[in-house]
This record gives sequence, structure tokens and C-alpha cells, in this order.
Amino acid sequence: MTGRRLLDSKPLCGALGAAGLFCVLEATGRIGLISPIVFPLASTVLGRAVELATDVDFLLDVVSTLGAWALGLLLTVVIAVPAGFVLGTLPRAETALRPILEFLRPIPSLALIPLALALFSNKFDMKITLIVYAATWPVLMNTLYGLKDVDPLAKETLRSFGFGPLSVLWRVSLPSTAPFVATGVRLASAIALIVAISVELLAGGSDGIGVFLIEVGGSPDAMVYIIATAIWAGVIGLVSNSLFVLAERRIFRWHTARTEVV
Repeated sequence: MTGRRLLDSKPLCGALGAAGLFCVLEATGRIGLISPIVFPLASTVLGRAVELATDVDFLLDVVSTLGAWALGLLLTVVIAVPAGFVLGTLPRAETALRPILEFLRPIPSLALIPLALALFSNKFDMKITLIVYAATWPVLMNTLYGLKDVDPLAKETLRSFGFGPLSVLWRVSLPSTAPFVATGVRLASAIALIVAISVELLAGGSDGIGVFLIEVGGSPDAMVYIIATAIWAGVIGLVSNSLFVLAERRIFRWHTARTEVV
């Protein structure tokens, strides 16, 4: 019974899966199925990843990327959430702007790097702009979907008691939409991190994880550095997503419980 409960633990299952993948990759390299020249041993990559944790230059690059990620995500929330509420509460505005939104939304942010290079002389400003562009869509669309999910009976009840549009928005629409906004921010956080590193890698700059990858690309063991850095990028993404999930569950317990019942 205890063993079954342990296997039901998602963190433990995830750790076992990662350990299993590590063993498989290490074994394929040891027995010669994959040449270590083409793909380094898992143990070698893991050792380099541990070394990077104490590399001051790498840590400074991580801090730089996380700073751009945090600023871009903050600006995204400041822009996308009010825009979502405006479009969601003004049907005519949404109808007028929906074609433009649907045209812009599929355009990959990385495809705009050449245009951004021409418009921005400062690489940091360019990076923040592309992060905001890419991360805006999940926050904006989730805000719109959340507003459409608001119980119309609750809004009509407040209106019947004499509450104005702003009061209805504050007392009903905002609390009901908040869990959807939180989900959009969590999805946007992963996109923001991907875009931040990708822009640094493709457009260059003075610092950041992507710039670090460019600098180590010419070293003899470049592949080891690249994979080890990718591992840390994955760890950062996993930790940030887990923190957002934890925050959602704590702040919006009532919404989580309702979802599980449904």
C-alpha cells in the first residue's frame, strides 16, 4: 500500500522517469549504440551541468535572462489583462479588433527578429518587446474566455440591486476571470522564457543564456556545454511552472475544487 502511494506521487514519478532516461542514455553511450563524439555521455553532461551551477559567468547570464523574463512577463500582464477586459466587456470593440488579433496571433515572435533588429538599436529593448508580443496572446485569450465564462445570472442579480457596470465588473467578473488569467500567465511564463533565450541566441547581445551558448559554441566540448545549458533552461522552466501551479492552487482553491468536481 505504501509503495502504491509513493508511485502515485507525481514528483516521485517524474524523478523516476528522469532517472530512467538518464540510465538509458548512459547505457547507449557506454555500449556504443551512440558515439560519445556525436552525443556525449549522460554522466559527462550531468557533471558539466553541476559545474555550471558554480560558474559565475553562467550564473550572471542566467540572472540577466531571468530579469528580462520577469520584466517582459510583468509588462505582458499590465498590457494584456486590461486589454482583455476591455474587449470582453465591449462586444463591438472585440468584433472590430478580432480580425487583427487573429492575423497577428499566429505570427511567430522569432520571425519578427529581422524587423526588430531594424527598429531597435538596444538589444535589451528588442528582447523585451518580442517577449511581450509572444506572451500577450495566452494572457489576452484566457482573459477573454474567462469573461465569457462568468455566470450571467450573477451579473443580472447585482444589476437588479442597483449596482453599476464597474461594481459588477469588480464584484463578479474580476473574481470569476482571475483563475483564467492566472492560467494564461503561467502559460505565458514558459513562452517568455523560450523567447528570451531564443532572441539572445539568434540576435546576440552582451549577456544572457543565449549569449552564453554562442560563446561556448566554439569550444572543443561545445556539445556538452550546449546540452548542459539546455538542462538548466529546462530546470528553470520546470521550477517556474511548478511555482505558478502552486500559487494557483493556493489562491484559487475554490476554482480547483469546482474543476475537480466537474
